[in-house]
Amino acid sequence: MTRSRDIARAVAVLQRGGVVAYATDTLYGLAVDPRSAEAVGRLFAVKRREPGHPVPLIAADVEQAARAGMFDETAARLAREYWPGPLSLILDGLPGIHTDVLATDGSVAVRVPASDVARELALGLGFCITSTSANLSGRSATASPDEVASGIGDRIDFLLDTGPAQGGLPSTIVDARAGHVRLVRAGAIDWDRVLRSLQ
Repeated sequence: MTRSRDIARAVAVLQRGGVVAYATDTLYGLAVDPRSAEAVGRLFAVKRREPGHPVPLIAADVEQAARAGMFDETAARLAREYWPGPLSLILDGLPGIHTDVLATDGSVAVRVPASDVARELALGLGFCITSTSANLSGRSATASPDEVASGIGDRIDFLLDTGPAQGGLPSTIVDARAGHVRLVRAGAIDWDRVLRSLQ
């Protein structure tokens, strides 16, 4: 089966509320439609994770990301500078996203990744997809599709196996609300570099 057919199959699974494992530009993640209560519930069940933990999102492009979170000029500058790439922005969430995906303050973390596959999934769904790591809660995240298959393969609906993900550091997470920035998690993009880009 060609990659395009695999992606089309994965999108069909997402459209009917299923759970897809796929490679981001760092590790393997789990995609569901974050607007669907059923899909989000399945995501937490697959990971054996209690609600109350926000779930990051991946967008196909900046325009799609702006349908999930509210951009001000600071957030827009960071998006122009680092997307596609491993920088996640915490933004005020917009209506339509299931509350279990959002943080308790209503915010959402979103990024446009360098991974073509991840962006194509979001484009095919027509909205951002979730990108929480493809593992049981408390277990290590992985860049290996074989480890995804052995760990949770019987719990998901489709494994979009495009070979090992790049691995390395996770995305840097930056709170970009209210016109200022705050480092939430250090990662692949150095914090000092982020600050310099806003000077």
